[in-house]
Amino acid sequence: MRVASHIARLSVVVAALAAVSLDRPAHAEDYPARAITLIVPYPPGGGVDNMGRLVAQKLSVALGQQVIVENRPGAGAVIGTRAAARAVPDGYTLVMTTTGISLPANTGYDIKDFAPVGLVASTPIVVMANPALPAHSLADVIALARKDPGKVTAGTPPPPTLNYFAAELFKVTTGVDITIVTYKGTGPLTNDLVGGHVSLGFNTIAPALGNIQAGNLRVLAVAAPKRAAALPDVPTAAESGLPGFEAVLYYGISAPAGTPRAIIERLNKELRAIVASEETTRRIIADGGDPVTGTPEEYAENIEREEAKWAALIKKLGLVVN
Repeated sequence: MRVASHIARLSVVVAALAAVSLDRPAHAEDYPARAITLIVPYPPGGGVDNMGRLVAQKLSVALGQQVIVENRPGAGAVIGTRAAARAVPDGYTLVMTTTGISLPANTGYDIKDFAPVGLVASTPIVVMANPALPAHSLADVIALARKDPGKVTAGTPPPPTLNYFAAELFKVTTGVDITIVTYKGTGPLTNDLVGGHVSLGFNTIAPALGNIQAGNLRVLAVAAPKRAAALPDVPTAAESGLPGFEAVLYYGISAPAGTPRAIIERLNKELRAIVASEETTRRIIADGGDPVTGTPEEYAENIEREEAKWAALIKKLGLVVN
């Protein structure tokens, strides 16, 4: 009876230890032990999806476990981002985060619900025009808009996209009146811009690059501190006489808040090596972006700085972003 009782007690102890082992947080030395999910809160085929798939492919090799891209689009990226914020913080759920992740109202999450892992790339908002518009610079656009207030039309995706906020920032910075026309995405915007249905476009490079190279669109300036690698001959807004006009979309990887620091550091180390590689750099530039790396702290500072900047504009203009 004593032996049986001892065995029974030992079984309970073993079971308890096993439960503790299963519940303990993951550590860098045994991470990852299974596949990782990378949530992309946008549809397949877009710029964020392309960047996410590139990162997933390279991380799978670096970590020795498959990184699976899961597209969860909807509500301006809120649906997928919210799912990531509520995921178990064990390093097995990551999310592609971009500038303005918490700007819409009633998202159900805040930037504090995420642990930034690192930056991947940036892409500037570019002011481009239909060639029929008699404008070859931002100064020309400003002159036209002042001559005929509201007559110059500018296409953008809808709020809360950075493209839309860039158009609003342009109006505030210059003091001119242009009419903003919103589209469902950069694809329809690019098509209508080429067709002459709108005069200007506040666009990203990737969806318009072919038309730019074919001469179907004229690029006036990039709203960034430096020239874009994909458009080295195009001046920045500052070079064009408009230093206050900057709108840069940043791509990064984040995890749910509470993810063990050791895992964040491991992921950041691999991510920085991936972005710094010649092949990844070439692919990011070909997609209209510029490679960007940094520590988790640097990415956190980037998020806070950009959120504060655009939140201030939203408040100033009294915009309602849903």
